[in-house]
Amino acid sequence: MPGVHMSDIKKVVLAYSGGLDTSVIAKWITETYKCEVVTFTADLGQGEEVEPARAKAKALGIKEIYIEDLREEFVRDFVFPMFRANAIYEGEYLLGTSIARPLIAKRLIEIANETGADAISHGATGKGNDQVRFELGAYALKPGVKVIAPWREWDLTSRETLMDYCAKHDIPVDFNKAGKKSPYSMDANLLHISYESGILEDPWTEAEEEMWRWSVSPEAAPDQATYIELSYLTGDIVAIDDQAMTPAEVLTYLNKVGGDNGIGRLDLVENRYVGMKARGCYETPGGTIMMRAHRAIESITLDREVAHLKDSLMPKYAELIYNGYWWSPERQLLQKMIDASQEPVNGTVRLKLYKGNVTVVGRKSDDSLFDEKMATMEDDAGAYNQKDAEGFIKLNALRLKIAAAKGRSPL
Repeated sequence: MPGVHMSDIKKVVLAYSGGLDTSVIAKWITETYKCEVVTFTADLGQGEEVEPARAKAKALGIKEIYIEDLREEFVRDFVFPMFRANAIYEGEYLLGTSIARPLIAKRLIEIANETGADAISHGATGKGNDQVRFELGAYALKPGVKVIAPWREWDLTSRETLMDYCAKHDIPVDFNKAGKKSPYSMDANLLHISYESGILEDPWTEAEEEMWRWSVSPEAAPDQATYIELSYLTGDIVAIDDQAMTPAEVLTYLNKVGGDNGIGRLDLVENRYVGMKARGCYETPGGTIMMRAHRAIESITLDREVAHLKDSLMPKYAELIYNGYWWSPERQLLQKMIDASQEPVNGTVRLKLYKGNVTVVGRKSDDSLFDEKMATMEDDAGAYNQKDAEGFIKLNALRLKIAAAKGRSPL
């Protein structure tokens, strides 16, 4: 590892899923660096039990094992702040994988501090974005931490070589979930599930219907629409159909009702930070509903220029998250502005969910800036003097008229 002597590493905190890759990594670090490994497994709502990772880690000889339910912290402190910004990367991606990485990096560093570890490790490959996200986060939170990234160091370059390593080092074969392997590389948390590799590596090939796990196809969704009402307080959903819910409960509920109605599927080619294009498919049913509803409540509560300023800054904010800069000073600065804008974003949005579509059918707020007297097409009883528009138009046309008079007409 460039710049790091193996003898410098005494203890490593590994982001550990319990699967084949990270089980091999745990053993490889022990053998290669002759150091102690601490495992950290997070429940971010991926839909699989995380507790089995404890037995697997013990079988590898791990003494310090951290298994934590971080679902509430994930949604409250990462997902909700991101949705206050209406963040979308490259016009489509709701950043489901990206937003989970800064929380994992934070806990890796906190556990390193608690256990006296001098290094952290992860199972991200050298081709993807996650290595950047984990490591930028780690360095921002603990500048002197060392990072071990096995996929950039070892010569285990295929599933077969990983399996050979398991056999050589007596790593139980059930770690590879043998018998039925998905043809896709998947990553899930409470915000989304992603699919890559397999037939998806050809951007012309349509994803198989059997691939999708969280949603029915729009064609198979119910013929009756589902109506829901989301209640907002300072930009965050606090209740659904008048039932108070925690952040994680909100997203869990919206994933279920959204998936049942065929909402949230996405197939896109995105530009990775490391320089290549990659095709991926995503299911983000709850996030898709949240995005539409949040823009709806902002539409009646935010000042025009505040809303437009937020929109102009959103692509940069989304790019920061995608590229791994959640803990950067610029993202934190943007977040303070975004959070300040959300003070009046209170009220209720009514949505119609039907066969893959999310339609806003109502919005109301005690902080609404919508003035019926001003907006009406009927007699406004003097609330708005239409003659004032003439001077407004002429003043705004002045520079256009001058340019045209000087021969700069576009015709």
